[in-house]
Amino acid sequence: MGFWKFLTGSMELSLLLLLVLAPLCALTAQDRAHKPGHVSVVILGGTGDLARKYLWQGFFELYINQINSGHSFSFYGGGLSPVNKSTPILFEVIKALKCSKDVSQERCAILREQFLRISKYKQLKTLEEYKDLSKSIEKQLKQEGMKEAGRLFYLSVPAFAYAEIADRINSSCRPPNGAWLRVVLEKPFGHDFKSAQVLATQLGSSLKDEEMYRIDHYLGKQVVANILQFRMQNKKHLDPLWNKHFIERVEIVLKETLDVKGRIAFYDEYGVIRDVLQNHLTEVLTLLTMKLPRDLSDSQEVLTNKLHIFTSLLPLSRNQAVTGQYQNYQQEVREELNKTTGFVTATPTFAAVLAHIDETRYEDMPILMMSGKQLDERVGYARVLFKDNVFCLQNQNSVHCKPKQIIFYFGHGSLNYPAILVSKNLFKPDVVDSEWKEVTEHKDKDVTVLGLPISDYYVQTPILEKEAYTELISHIFAGRRNSFVSTENLLASWDFWSPLLTSITDTFPRIYPGGADNKDMLDIFLKGRDLSYVNEVVIISQDHMSGQNPNNFQVMQGKFRNDEMVSGWTEGLIEKLASDIEEAAEKAILESGVFHLALSGGASPLALFHRLVLHHFAFPWGGTHIWMVDERCVPLNDMESNFRSLHDHLLQHVKIPYYNLHPMPVQLNQRLCVEDDRGTWLYQEEIRKFVNASSFHFVLLGVGFDGHTASLFPGVKPEDHGESLVVFTESPSKPHQRMSLTFNALNRAQKVAILMLGKYKHEAVTQLSRVKGETSQWPVTWVKPDGGSLVWYMDYEALLG
Repeated sequence: MGFWKFLTGSMELSLLLLLVLAPLCALTAQDRAHKPGHVSVVILGGTGDLARKYLWQGFFELYINQINSGHSFSFYGGGLSPVNKSTPILFEVIKALKCSKDVSQERCAILREQFLRISKYKQLKTLEEYKDLSKSIEKQLKQEGMKEAGRLFYLSVPAFAYAEIADRINSSCRPPNGAWLRVVLEKPFGHDFKSAQVLATQLGSSLKDEEMYRIDHYLGKQVVANILQFRMQNKKHLDPLWNKHFIERVEIVLKETLDVKGRIAFYDEYGVIRDVLQNHLTEVLTLLTMKLPRDLSDSQEVLTNKLHIFTSLLPLSRNQAVTGQYQNYQQEVREELNKTTGFVTATPTFAAVLAHIDETRYEDMPILMMSGKQLDERVGYARVLFKDNVFCLQNQNSVHCKPKQIIFYFGHGSLNYPAILVSKNLFKPDVVDSEWKEVTEHKDKDVTVLGLPISDYYVQTPILEKEAYTELISHIFAGRRNSFVSTENLLASWDFWSPLLTSITDTFPRIYPGGADNKDMLDIFLKGRDLSYVNEVVIISQDHMSGQNPNNFQVMQGKFRNDEMVSGWTEGLIEKLASDIEEAAEKAILESGVFHLALSGGASPLALFHRLVLHHFAFPWGGTHIWMVDERCVPLNDMESNFRSLHDHLLQHVKIPYYNLHPMPVQLNQRLCVEDDRGTWLYQEEIRKFVNASSFHFVLLGVGFDGHTASLFPGVKPEDHGESLVVFTESPSKPHQRMSLTFNALNRAQKVAILMLGKYKHEAVTQLSRVKGETSQWPVTWVKPDGGSLVWYMDYEALLG
């Protein structure tokens, strides 16, 4: 009995300790931010435009809100200028700071004076000056007997300085263990995927990811910051509606009336897509479409769910974007950048882009992102427009017959305040939280929002309007990282946008006059997954551009090695190849009821797959059988697998019966490409069973720089494989083992297409043009269909170099 009594007592004690210690062990970064102590705030670029306009005001409000929290503060304005020059400027900025309406003028004056006493300017130009800053912080802590909670560095400086400053902070200004470090970065975070990756690597060598807070000030706008909260609060209403069956489209829009004078040095390098769409509007897109986290305060889950949307966005083609440029932009660039009269820039000041998400929930649901300068009004909003599934026979003006929409109204425009609006014929939403209120009385009852009178909406708005930077500064202090852009999400965003930016570099934007004079010039038209302007007005001819526009060259036909050849710029060539495959499919199905298509691996076919997915909606996938030309000896779900690539870029996006798919059996009996498992024989028998005379209707091949095709490498001859249709081969590069169709199988095909794209294929094209007949040094020369045809598809870069 003594033992059981002892055990029971021990269990009770353990349980008591668990209850006491668990909350202490569960402290998050957010909890540690509120642990009392001294916080040093350093604003680099402390007397610059952003700091003067927003940052000092935001930190002043943080100071006021935290004055009774147990924290103490020191604020430093840092910069390259000497102390005697910048200190008076900083003090003038601080003297002009304002308090919220609920703080009396007398108290505000006292708070401002206190804030001034704990603020100073520091020249931060050299490593020694950063070391001196750290010493002065440590000296103050020691003299006043304070415990350090953390250090916050706000880098309001050009992005090229980030890496050097981060290195200096890391080497000389880190707080001691137990205190946090937060370094805030302003966009731009790179110019494209590659530059963003370089910057991320540089910063990552000095700072941990959780120490970096990349600011997108749109995430601090009150409506944007509460999109997830609104979705969570109204989950019971939205869950049945928030999908492709009910949503007609999503529009995310930022319109501005101003030009870009004073910013042209930056703007002409970046343009509207990099400046607005890649960051602000894409962030809003993720908030609207991401899976709701179980806990909105769980930063990691929010960022992970966002990342899933980034990686689910379908690749963009140039047909999914239109661009424009306001009429005076060229002259403004010449004046501000001291360019000659003949200088022409193709930087867009307006863009509209059509995006789609590769998720069953949102399949084929259009998401339109638009932004521009010199437009008719200043307004920002995200609009979820629902399908009109009500037919009104007589009274078409009744409430349930009107458009149904939810509008996240960021501000300005006809409404002139931030709000969330829900059509009254949808549902009555719950208010976001205690800091929001429902608006029932409207000062201007005649105001309309996106075509409907304000009375047609349930409207809610923040009780107290707050500036975006003020909101984000409070989130930085609290360690709420879900309000910022993580490294992973940043790179995923650039990975999505960079190919489009590359594809439109040779596209000259439509010129528009600006303001109300634009009229319908920028109206756009959605057709399938393509986007175009409604009218065909052309203001500037291509002659204004230096050089020739690639689109002036049409797809041409000719001969290569005595076989047919089709050549053109990449996009036109891919368009022609896709049409030829669809034509072959329709012909085969008309004649025999089935179409057998064999596809190669590698990067070359990816553009073709995207074209088939995004534009060939009438392709007869139901009667199409997909075969593999070759496969690496890796599991089919491995990133190196040709079938995995085919699945990710084509098969999962089209409606093809699963029993029409024929991956190569490289993995049998839980092992890869073992002769005794007879994988090659199994695939050969499968071909003989389904394909009449083992003759594929269409085979798509690529060519390596060494002349190999399929996985048939230099040194191989047709007779090496006899009558076999499928064999194991060895590649000179990893993974070495492959399974491949033989020349015997390829040459039985009714049509073979060989696709060669890009400058790096030009040398192979040149060598092949010189080779006479067939040679084992260039295996592709053995591809000679017995009773079918061979066509070479080459873009101009491969053909001409």
